[in-house]
Amino acid sequence: MQHLVDSDDLSMEQIERIFEDASSFKKRLPPPLLKERLLITLFFENSTRTRSSFEVAAKRLGAEVVHLDPSKSSTKKGETLEDTFSNLCAMGPDGVIIRHSHNDTPSLLADMQLTPVINAGAGNYAHPTQALLDLFTIREFFGTRLEGLRVAIVGDIVNSRVAASDIRLFDRFGIKLSLVAPKPFMPVTDLPRYDTLEEVVDEVDVIMSLRAQLERHKRPIFDNYEEYAKRYCITQDLLGDRSVVVMHPGPVMRNIDISDDILDDPRSLVLEQVSNGVFVRMAVLKLLLLDS
Repeated sequence: MQHLVDSDDLSMEQIERIFEDASSFKKRLPPPLLKERLLITLFFENSTRTRSSFEVAAKRLGAEVVHLDPSKSSTKKGETLEDTFSNLCAMGPDGVIIRHSHNDTPSLLADMQLTPVINAGAGNYAHPTQALLDLFTIREFFGTRLEGLRVAIVGDIVNSRVAASDIRLFDRFGIKLSLVAPKPFMPVTDLPRYDTLEEVVDEVDVIMSLRAQLERHKRPIFDNYEEYAKRYCITQDLLGDRSVVVMHPGPVMRNIDISDDILDDPRSLVLEQVSNGVFVRMAVLKLLLLDS
C-alpha cells in the first residue's frame, strides 16, 4: 500500500512514470482504468481547484467519488478524526483524498495503513500534487533537462504549502531557486532571498507567484493589498519584453499577485497549470491504485 503524503514519498522513477502517464493522458484519454474503484474526498478546508481537479481526474479514469462534508461529519459530535477515518475505511474505499489545516494529519492517517491516503494540501508544509503539476508544466515548456533552470517564488512563502512542496521537489531536479518576499513572509532558509522582484527579474526563467495572505499575519505588514501590490504584483512594467514565464497555483488575486495584462499574456501558464493538474492527478491515482 502506497500513500502520497509528500512528494518525497515518490522515487525519481515513479515521478517520471507520473509525468509519462500525464503526457499520454493529455494526448488521449485512457480507458476507464479505475472502473468500479471508489474514492472518498475529505476536505476540512475550502477548495475549488484541487477538489474539482481530483474529482475530474478520478471520473476520467472511471472511478466513483464520494464527497464527505466534514462540517456535517461526526467529528463535529466529538468523534476523533482517527475514528472517523476508521469508519470510512470500513466501508471499503480504494483511497481517501484529504485536505487539512494541520501539517501532520495526512501522515497520521497514512500510518494507520487502512487505505491509500492522498494529501490534497496540509497546513503550510505539503501539497504534493500541486508541486508535481507545477514541475510537469515547467517541463512541458522548457523540456526535460531542468538542471540549472532558475525559478523565483514570490509572495507569502512562509504560509504557503505550495512553496514548501515546490522547493523540495524542484531541488531534486537541480532547479535553482530564489525567494522574494518581505521579511515577515520569508521562511528560515538557506536559499537566496530578495526583498524585491526587480532584483531577480533579469536572473530567472520562471516567476512563481503566490497569493498574498495578509490575513494570516497577526501584525499588519501592509496597510492594504494595494500597498502590497505596489511591490510584489507581476506587471507588464516589471517584465517588459523579457521571456520570463509566470505561474501561480491559484486562486489569483488579480492586480495584487499578477496584473490583468500579464494573466492574458502568452507568458502566463496559470490556466495551463489547471489543465495539467487533471492529467497529473490522473497519473497519480493510476500509480497509487493500480501500479503500486
